[in-house]
Amino acid sequence: MTTEKDFSPLTPNIVRALNDKLYEKRKVAALEIEKLVREFVAQNNSAQIRHVIQILATEFALSQHPHSRKGGLIGLAACSIALGKDSGLYLKELIDPVLNCFNDSDSRLRYYACEALYNIVKVARGAVLPHFNVLFDGLSKLAADPDPNVKSGSELLDRLLKDIVTESNKFDLVAFVPLLRERIYSNNQYARQFIISWIHVLESVPDINLLDYLPEFLDGLFQILGDSSKEIRRMCEVVLGEFLKEIKKNPSSVKFAEMANILVIHCQVSDESKSTYDLIQLTSMTWMREFIQLAGRVVLPYSSGILTAVLPCLSYDDRKKSTKEAASACNHSLMKLVTPEDDEDDEESQTKSSPPSDGTPSKKEGDLNDSLNESQESVGFSNISFFTPASNNRLSAVTLDLDGIVQVLDRHLHDSSTGMMTRIAVLKWLYHLYIKTPRKMFKHTDSLFPMLLKTLSDESDEVILKDLEVLAEIASSPAGQTDASGSCDNSDSKTELHIPCGVRDGQPVVVGSKVTDLSPSTPSMNSYFYKFMINLLKRFSLERKLLEMRGAFIIRQLCLLLHAENIFHSMADILLKEEDLKFASTMVQTLNTILLTSAELFQLRNQLKDLRTQESCALFCCLYRSWCHNPVATVSLCFLTQNYRHAYDLIQKFGDLEVTVDFLMEVDKLVQLIESPIFTYLRLQLLDVEHNPYLIKALYGLLMLLPQSQAFQLLSHRLSCVPNPELMRTVEDPKAPVKDKRLAQPHIDYSELLQHFDRVQSKHLEVRHQRAGRSEHPDRKL
Repeated sequence: MTTEKDFSPLTPNIVRALNDKLYEKRKVAALEIEKLVREFVAQNNSAQIRHVIQILATEFALSQHPHSRKGGLIGLAACSIALGKDSGLYLKELIDPVLNCFNDSDSRLRYYACEALYNIVKVARGAVLPHFNVLFDGLSKLAADPDPNVKSGSELLDRLLKDIVTESNKFDLVAFVPLLRERIYSNNQYARQFIISWIHVLESVPDINLLDYLPEFLDGLFQILGDSSKEIRRMCEVVLGEFLKEIKKNPSSVKFAEMANILVIHCQVSDESKSTYDLIQLTSMTWMREFIQLAGRVVLPYSSGILTAVLPCLSYDDRKKSTKEAASACNHSLMKLVTPEDDEDDEESQTKSSPPSDGTPSKKEGDLNDSLNESQESVGFSNISFFTPASNNRLSAVTLDLDGIVQVLDRHLHDSSTGMMTRIAVLKWLYHLYIKTPRKMFKHTDSLFPMLLKTLSDESDEVILKDLEVLAEIASSPAGQTDASGSCDNSDSKTELHIPCGVRDGQPVVVGSKVTDLSPSTPSMNSYFYKFMINLLKRFSLERKLLEMRGAFIIRQLCLLLHAENIFHSMADILLKEEDLKFASTMVQTLNTILLTSAELFQLRNQLKDLRTQESCALFCCLYRSWCHNPVATVSLCFLTQNYRHAYDLIQKFGDLEVTVDFLMEVDKLVQLIESPIFTYLRLQLLDVEHNPYLIKALYGLLMLLPQSQAFQLLSHRLSCVPNPELMRTVEDPKAPVKDKRLAQPHIDYSELLQHFDRVQSKHLEVRHQRAGRSEHPDRKL
C-alpha cells in the first residue's frame, strides 16, 4: 500500500483522488495541487515544484493504470496554471509526459492529454515556442486521429498555438523547416490538411520569411496538390498562389535555381486517368513560366530539363489548353534567353566565372535531392527526367546547357510519338541555336544531320518548312566554313554525310577548309551545302514517293532559302555523275518543271533568258549537261534560253532515240507549257519569222513527233497562226540574212554540247537494253 511519505509533498487524499475513476474527484485533487504549487511559488521553492511535477509525470502520467494517467494529466495542467508566467521554467517537464499520452490507445486518455496540453500552452503562451517542434509533431498525429472528440480537441489546441506563433516574433523557423520538410510527405489527408494550414499561417506572418525556405518543401506542396480531396487541393492552390505572389514582389531574394528542378519534375507529371495530375502539371508549368520571366538566365543551366517537360505539352489538345498555353510561354521565354554570348568558348566563359568548388554538394542541396527522390518514388514517376545544373555556385557565370538541350531536341525528333507542334518547336529551337550559337552548334551537326534529312518525309508541310529552314541555315552559316567535322575522314563510310576526298572535274577537293567550295555555284555556301544537296538527292532516289509527293515543294522552298541558282547549279553538278540514269531523268524532269512553272524561280528564268554574261552562260551549260538525261527537258531549256537553233538540232536527233509512251507524254506536256504564260515571249517571237526561223522549225519538229492527238491539234493550230514573212516585212525593216542570235554567243560551244547530249543518250540506251535483256532472261546471272 502506498504511504504518504512516498508522494510528499502530495497528501494521501490528493493521491487517492488522482487515482479515482471519477473525473470530479480527479478535478478536486487538481485544485489541491494548484493550491499547493502556488504556495511553493510564493516561497520561491523551485525544488519542491520540480519534485511535484516529477511525481505527477512518472508515478501518474506514465503509469500503467489508465485512471492514474488521467489523474497525472489533470495534475500537470493544474501545476501549469498555478505557475502562471513562471511555467516557462518547467515546460519540458510539463510537456513531455503529456505528449507521451498522445500515443495512448485509449481515445478518452488522448482527449484528456490534449486538454491538459491546451491548458499548459494557454498559460505559457510565447514561452512554448522553444518547444514548438515537439508540439507540432504531437499535433500532427492528433490531426489524423480517428476519434472526433480527440480531433476536435486538437483543433482547439492547434488554433491556440497558431495565435501564439502569429503574435510572437521569436519563432525559430530554421529549426522548424526540417520537420516541415519531413512531415509534408505524409499521405494521410488530415495530416496534409494540418500541414497546409500551418504553411498558410506562417506565410502570412510578416516577421517570418518562409519564402527563403520554400525550396525545402515546395516539392511536398506539389505532392499535396495531387490529393484526392477537393478541399485539400483548394487549400494547397491558395498557398501556392500566395507564394507565387510573394515571388513576383521580391524576385531578387528568390532562390530560383534551387527550385528549378522541382518544377521540372512536376511539369512532366501527366496521366490521363488522374485529373489531379493535370492540376499539378498546370500549376508547375505556370510557376515555370514565371520563373523564366523573373529569373532570366539563372535558369539556363536547367534548360534541358525545362525543355523535356515543356515540349510534349505543346502538342496538347483543347482539353489541356491552359497547360499548353503556359508551356508555349515557357518555351518562348526560354528561347529568348539564349544570346550570342552563349557561343563563347568554354575557356572564355570560365575566365568570367568564380573558381569552381570542390564539387561536394552542400548539406542543404543533398537534403533537397533526397526529398526530390522521395517524391519521385512515392508517386511512381519512373520516367521523369532529372537534370543537374551545370554549376552549383549561384555567383558563378551562368552557362547554357547546350549539349543537354541538343540531346533533348534530338530525342524528340527521333521519337515517332512526338506531336506535330512539338516537332515544330524542336526545329524552331535548332534554328534559333544555329543563329545564336553557330560555332558550338556545328559540333553537333554531324549527329543531327541524318535526322533532319529524315524529317523531310514528315506528313506536315509546316514541319518540313521548319526543317528546311534549319538545313538551310546549316548549309549557309559562316560557322560551317571552318568546322573541323567536315574534314575528309573515310573511317565511317556508312554515315550519310560522307563525301569522298580526291579529285572532282580535274580539280582537287579539300573538304573542311575555309576556302572549300565543293560546288562551283555556291561561293556563299559552306561545305555542308553540297553535303545537303547530295543527301537530299540520295533521299529522293531511295524514297520515290517523297520525290513525287513533296519533291517540288521542298525544292521550291530551298530556292527561297538558299537562292535558286545555288540549288539548281549544285543539283545539276551532282546529277551529272548519277549512276541511276532513270532516277537522273526523273529528277531532271522534276527540276525542269519547277524551273519553268514556279513563281519562286522567276529571277532565275529571267537570268537564263539573256545569256549575255559569263555567269549566265556557265549556269546554262551546267544545267544543260545534266538536263541531257531527259531529251524533252533539254529542248525546253533551249526554248527558255532562246537557243532555238540548238533546240532544232536536238529535235533532229530525236529520230535516233527510242520514242516511248513516256517520251511522247513529256512532249505533250512541253506543248502545254508553250501555251502557258511562261512562254509568252516565245509565242510573240513567232511574229518575227525572218529572225526566228529555227524556232518555227523546232516547233514543227515537235509537231512531227506527236501522234494525232489533242496536243498535236493545239500546236498545229498555233503554227497555222504564224504570219507570212512577206506580209510582215516593212519598208523600214530591210530584208536581213537568216540567223540565230544565239550563234554569236561567245561563251558557249554548242557543238560540244551536242556531243555531250549524244554521249548521255547512248548511256541511257545502253541501260535500257540491259534492262530489256534482264527482263527477257530473268534467270540469267549478270
